[in-house]
Formats: sequence, C-alpha cells, structure tokens
Amino acid sequence: MVQWLGRVVGVCRFVQLYRVCGVNIIRMASSEADITPRERTFQFQDSLPSLPLPTLRDTLDKYLYSVKPHVSEEEYKKTEAVVKEFEIGAGKELHKKLLERASTHRNWLSEWWYNFAYLEPRYPTPVYVNISGPAPFHEHYWPPRDGSQVERAAIALWHTLNFWRLMKYEEWPVDKIERGKTPCSMEQYRHLFNTCKVPGETRDKIVSHFKTVYEGDSPTHVCVLHAGRIFSVNVIDDNNVPYTPPELQRQLLVIKQKCSGQPAGPGVGALTAEHRTKWWQLRNRLIELDVRNQQNLETIEKSLICFTLDEASPANDTEITIQGLTGDCFNRWFDKSYNTLMFNNGTLASNCDHAAFDGIVLVVLNWYMDQKIREQHGVWKGTVPDRKVPEPEELVFTIDEGIGKAIQDAALQYQEMASDLAVHCLKFETFGKNFTRSQKLHPDGLVQLSLQLAYYRMYGKPAPCYETASTRKFYLGRTETCRTCTPEAVDFCRAMLDRNATSAERLQALRAANDKFIWLMGECALNRGCDRHLLGLQILSDQAGMTRPEIYTDPSWTKSGGGGNFVLSTSTLGYTSIYGGCAPMRHDGYGSFYKIENDSMAICVTAWKSNPDTDVMKMAGSIEQSLLDIQQLCTSSRM
Repeated sequence: MVQWLGRVVGVCRFVQLYRVCGVNIIRMASSEADITPRERTFQFQDSLPSLPLPTLRDTLDKYLYSVKPHVSEEEYKKTEAVVKEFEIGAGKELHKKLLERASTHRNWLSEWWYNFAYLEPRYPTPVYVNISGPAPFHEHYWPPRDGSQVERAAIALWHTLNFWRLMKYEEWPVDKIERGKTPCSMEQYRHLFNTCKVPGETRDKIVSHFKTVYEGDSPTHVCVLHAGRIFSVNVIDDNNVPYTPPELQRQLLVIKQKCSGQPAGPGVGALTAEHRTKWWQLRNRLIELDVRNQQNLETIEKSLICFTLDEASPANDTEITIQGLTGDCFNRWFDKSYNTLMFNNGTLASNCDHAAFDGIVLVVLNWYMDQKIREQHGVWKGTVPDRKVPEPEELVFTIDEGIGKAIQDAALQYQEMASDLAVHCLKFETFGKNFTRSQKLHPDGLVQLSLQLAYYRMYGKPAPCYETASTRKFYLGRTETCRTCTPEAVDFCRAMLDRNATSAERLQALRAANDKFIWLMGECALNRGCDRHLLGLQILSDQAGMTRPEIYTDPSWTKSGGGGNFVLSTSTLGYTSIYGGCAPMRHDGYGSFYKIENDSMAICVTAWKSNPDTDVMKMAGSIEQSLLDIQQLCTSSRM
C-alpha cells in the first residue's frame, strides 16, 4: 500500500519504501491523480494505546540477565539477593504505586522522561546533549564549492519550509510499523518547527508555537545567524506558501551584505552554551536591561527554525559532524529544536536539541530533503513571482558590560568542552543490508555484534551497551533502552577471539546472539525492557523521600549501565542516506551511531580526548575489522 505525500510545489514522482529507526516510511505518490490525503499526519494521536507497564518480575528478570556479562559469579549471586529483596519489599510497594499512576496517565513515563532526561539536568546543552549530522548532498549533487553558500542555503531552506508546510496541512503520512498496519505517535514532529527550550532555575521547559492549519496560525519567520548577529526573516507568503529559492536567496544576500566588512556582532547565542541555571539568570538579566531584549528572545524562540550561515568549510562527513557538534557558538542557538548550518563551501549540517525529539524526526526531514534535491538535481527549476519579499530585520540586543563578559565566559567554557570531543565517521563500503539479509541475519543486530566485538578486541571485556528502541506505537511514546550486551553477544565475541574455536562454533554463536537481539529489541518496542520501568520506580522512591533501594546502589547497577553508565551509546538511524551522532554517555565510553544502506554503512564514532583509555580512530578501525571478520565467517562457512 502506498500512502500519499501531499503536493508542495510540482508533482511528486518518487515511490519508495524505507525503514527509518525501525519504522516503515512510504512517502510519495507517482501521479497527480492521487490528490487527497488518506490520513492526516496527527489524526491517530488520541487513539493510540496507552504505554504499558511491564510486570515487576519480567523487568527484574531482564535486568539480571543484562548484569551477567559484567560481573563475577560471586557478584552476581549478591545482586540476585538484592533483586529478590527488592521484589518482595520496596519494589513491590513502588510497583503498586506505579500501577496506580499508569491507571490515570495514558503515558505514565512521558512527563518524567522529559524532566529526568532533558529538562532538569543543569549541565550545558551543547556537546553533551545536542545531536548533529552531515547532510549527504556533498556526495552527489552538492560537492564542496566555495561561493555556493547562499545559493545552496536558499534551496535547503526552501525544502525545509516545504516540509513545514506538509506538517502544517497534515499531509505527511503517518509513520507505521508492523507491515504498515500500526500507526506510530507523530507527536515529536510537532516539536521540529516553532519550538525552543527555555531555561529555568531548576527545570527548563519546552515551548512550542507550532499549529496545524486546523488549529490556527503560527509564526512564519526564521532566524538567521551570521557573524555574531541575528536576523528575523519572514519566509512564508500570505497563502502559507514558502518564498521561492531565488527570493530566499535575495533575503540571505541582504544579510551577508549587511555583515560584510563590519565588526562581528555580540554573539548572544553563546549564552545558550552555559550551564542551565546560569543561562536562566543571564536571560533574566537581558530582559531586565531592555524590553526589546525580551522581544528578541521571543522572536528567536518562536521562529520556524534557526538558520546559520557559517564561515567554516568542512569537506567530508567527519569535518561536517565536528562542526555540527562543536562549531562556532557565537552563531548557534543551542536551545532551538532545529538549527540548520550552511557552511561557506556549501556543505550542510544540523544541530538539534535532543529534548525536543529523537533522531527519527531529524532523519526523516533530511531524508525528504535529500530525495527532493536528487529529484531536482540540486538546482531550482521553477519561475519566480514578480513581487517584493520582506526585508530581514536585525534583532539588536542591549548588552551591558556584565552580559558582554558573560558571553565571552560562556564561549571559553564551551570551547573547552567542544575541543575535548573526538569524532570520526567511518564509511564502510564492503557490504550493507543486502548481504546481511542474504545471510538471514538482522542488519542492526549484525552491527551491534560488530560493536561488541570491536570493544572486546580492544579492551578484553564486554561493554554495557545502550541501543535506542522505539516505543512510538504507544501514546506519546519515545524510547526504551535495549541492552544489547547479552550473554549470547559475549559468547560470540569470545568465540571469534578464540583461536581454537571452529567456524561452525563461531557461526552458531553469531546466530544465537543475533536471534537474542531480535527478541530483545521486539520486547523493548513493547516497552518491556528494564530501564524505563526501573527509572519509574526510582523516581517514585525519591519522591516519597525513601532511602534509595539497594538495587540502585549495588555495584552491578553501574557496571551493567544503570544510571546512564553505558560504555557504548548507540543507535541505528535507519536504512536511508542520513546519519549523525552525539557525545558518549561516559567519559570512558564511545558513541556509535550509524546508518545501514543496501551495500554500505556509515558509523559516526565519538569519544572524549581527555580520557587516556579511549581512541576514536582505533575504535573505528576495530569496528571495521569486526565487520570484515563477520563477513569472512559467513562467506567461508557457506563454501
């Protein structure tokens, strides 16, 4: 069944099925005849099933199983006793309270998850939280070329605005799973546009001004950041249609000309890189200084997106991702849900606040842009209406000596954080999804096993591993943790590194580990992992003023990844051309975020330079070798 993608400009002529983060994405119609959306983007939101709550026994069984690879037999026996005591004591009572909450909340986790994971932490948003990735355009129609920045910026912005219009009119098809039968929550797409995180003293808040056409008007301007200055640009006409790329280009050229040859602006955006409570204080100080400052802040926060014209010229995925994650803080607004970064040579990246949405939303938007740019060969082919377009309006902040110093202090602190993050994008072109499918292996499972093998080869031990599992089939669903370092995965690593193991033994271990991965990911998609349930019980314990139960202070909790202590932080970003990355969870850990295409893969590996035991290049090399070893095992065993 092909679902219709509403027309923005011209006729959609692309029909394709993709999987993005485990979700079937069927996008575009083949003719102009099919002009009525069968389903509206957000129509299923209120009818989705409530987020289920697992049984306490099931959660504790999964937790104990995930502990096994990381502790000794003696430690495991102690943890078993701790878990048993929790099950019949504090855990039993806390679970009853959680059942009561689940009976009155369609998603018992959602509010807690936003607060616990994103809004209450006081450390800075950039580097530690924000996500980024390279747009793939430089691999086909848009190779790096000086002088192409404004032209390409206008085209990229136009496609982004067309996607906004699809959301505005609810013409983007509903993401579905289970062979296209089960709708997913689309709530996160509401936070892509007109959304910003606003700092608070002890808890931030996400403020969204996006409305569908059925709900009313929403702001139609973007904020363009360049040379430390910020401009508001109206980019939508009176009919809710984006201005054409040549018109957008004229607006962007005005900004470039205004900044050319002038001193750099104050770079107020650097304040969004501060510790959250400090940024809250500074934001209040700005508002006290001048009412126009408050108006400027609201203009930025309400804007469709922030769009940066950046002076850097990164030439490949690694350089683009480094600039996306750790680039010029004077020309970023890190609290904005979506920041587009167009570099001086025409390459493009994004920087997004993870609080607003998970990677699926970013991937889908950029996948859409990539398809449209391919379809139109990277150029504008339409006509230009004979009309004037709105002039960009600069947002001029009133700044005193204290705010000026705070901007510089924030930038220095940010630079120290940013310079510590190492990034390498591994482009693996030996095989991809087609090969793994031919071997009757799950592509994502195979990559997960290669990550475990890579780490085991380097460090001689398994690594507790977080992989994102989607729970979007449920009301307001986001994610569960899939703990992919199973005993079966460890058995596979040991077999691969045991010179006495036969190919048959290694292949059997590979298939057993892959099967366990498939089962576990399926359980997590049903919200039957262990981490979110245990988090809910921990939050209830803290709210009741209880002494935290021993299950959370037992060494096995941290050793297995509990409390955000996963050495490997990973996520598959689907089977498209889009991927990216973010920082590791731990100072001694790695981030590994990847895409799997038909005959290739790309993996973004991150690590902290200040940790003497991590090496991003060695880890990337070990991952590549592990993939090759698995391919060799599969092909040699078949001969």
